[in-house]
Amino acid sequence: MSQSATTTQNPRNPDRHQGLANGGTTFAGVLLAVTGLLSIFRGIMGIAKNDVFVATKDYVFRWDLTGWGWMHLILGLLVFLVGLALLKAAPAWARTAGVVLASLALIVNFLSLPWHPLWSLILVALYAFIIWALCTVKRGHT
Repeated sequence: MSQSATTTQNPRNPDRHQGLANGGTTFAGVLLAVTGLLSIFRGIMGIAKNDVFVATKDYVFRWDLTGWGWMHLILGLLVFLVGLALLKAAPAWARTAGVVLASLALIVNFLSLPWHPLWSLILVALYAFIIWALCTVKRGHT
């Protein structure tokens, strides 16, 4: 077997893992753009009509649903724009902004569990993947 054949078959090959991470960065950009759009729509729903969401009485974090709507709208717009910047191969600032915004969006979705439990859990998992993908970039590929 040649040297190149053995390195591509090795499951611990760093180049193979790095290819996954670089593809993950592109996928993270797509996910940021899509989840940003969905957050914008979620924010519009919260602002326009409070009775779209089901409120839980005994939840620790009590916010006005219109306030949640504005938070989702603004954060969704920022997440969408950073996702587009990542798809256009923006420099390191876009990855850094993506990690920061995905972290904030993860927290916001965790706090909105009472209103949309399943959707919030799905978004928490997606944002965790986005953070991983944006933090796992090969040096020199900024």
